[in-house]
Amino acid sequence: MSIFDQPMNRRHTNSFKWDAMEKVYSLKDASDILPMWVADMDFAAPEAVTQALHNYLEQSVFGYSFISDDAKDSVVDWLHTRHGWQIEKESILFRQGVIPAMANILTALTKPGDKVLVSTPVYPPFFNVPKTNDREVITCPLVEENGTFVYDFEAFEQALAQDVKAYILCNPHNPGGYVWSEETLKEIVRLCAKYDVLIISDEIHADLMLDGAVHTPLAKVAGDEIDRIITCMAPTKTFNLAGIQIAYMIVSDKKKRAQLEAVITASGHGSLNNFAPIALHAAYTEGKPWLDELLVYVSKNIDYVIAELGQLPGIHIPKPQGTYLIWIDYRELGIDEKDMMKRLLEVGHLALEPGTKYGVEGNGFLRMNVACSLDLVKEGVARFKKALA
Repeated sequence: MSIFDQPMNRRHTNSFKWDAMEKVYSLKDASDILPMWVADMDFAAPEAVTQALHNYLEQSVFGYSFISDDAKDSVVDWLHTRHGWQIEKESILFRQGVIPAMANILTALTKPGDKVLVSTPVYPPFFNVPKTNDREVITCPLVEENGTFVYDFEAFEQALAQDVKAYILCNPHNPGGYVWSEETLKEIVRLCAKYDVLIISDEIHADLMLDGAVHTPLAKVAGDEIDRIITCMAPTKTFNLAGIQIAYMIVSDKKKRAQLEAVITASGHGSLNNFAPIALHAAYTEGKPWLDELLVYVSKNIDYVIAELGQLPGIHIPKPQGTYLIWIDYRELGIDEKDMMKRLLEVGHLALEPGTKYGVEGNGFLRMNVACSLDLVKEGVARFKKALA
């Protein structure tokens, strides 16, 4: 029996995933709804992380602290061993999350009214964060090809030419789980350099590679253009530590680092909470066996969903390369999104994410989170089938 088969009772724990569905889905009672929506896992974190936090708790003193060199070194070592990417320790800036980091970057390195480009469908904060920071969002949709999304670089260049100041890249892609090729990444860099565009590369799913897929950090292949790239990463998605709140930016350009540090200071946000660097260090130094087992387990969960739901007429599910999220295509059914969500919630008692949350290009799609026990996955599949019966 795998450690990931162990049931986890997360109801009534203030879990956003399990206990906030009434508000999120406008329900009177969600006690019988199975949540397979927001991207956190129903798995216990690695034992090494839990033990490290226990050891710290036993000190019983929680005063001011700073981020140790050991924590920074663990980031450097992880990126080198996991992704073949050698970075300088001085290039790391820590934040509470990738989204706060993105907001800081936009504040520091763009101006109100500046245009920010995103490629839809994509993680909603990519367009919400720029908008709330008074930036104008320009969209250049990805295009479908052979069951996956790819870049239309002619359209991408035309978008960049509209005086765009920053491009936010999702690498790997969320919600689709696509792992961009080195060729694609190099072309993104080339075109952004041509129009002098800053690149914010969200690589929080980088460690979740399935079935031998390989993640390529954008900065690793950027050559002389590395200083126009700021990479955002975290151990939180990898090791189910979202509530610990820790992420980091890799900023090779010393001037940009200084600008970011000034914005962070001005925001009044201090250092990380004391538990965050401890969890990061333990995860990166001792979490590899847990992660390796997780990826095999999640891949099998995805295979099960594809085998079962792929038999339904009008349902198409490409296997993701780099995430525990499935992007379900139901467009052939001819059911509008409102009706589909109603069927899922009221008939199937199943909570998935509607595709239009990721942009209009997501219409006719659903996002399903299968980072849970196989028993829960089977229950989710049964509820999906019931909703469409």
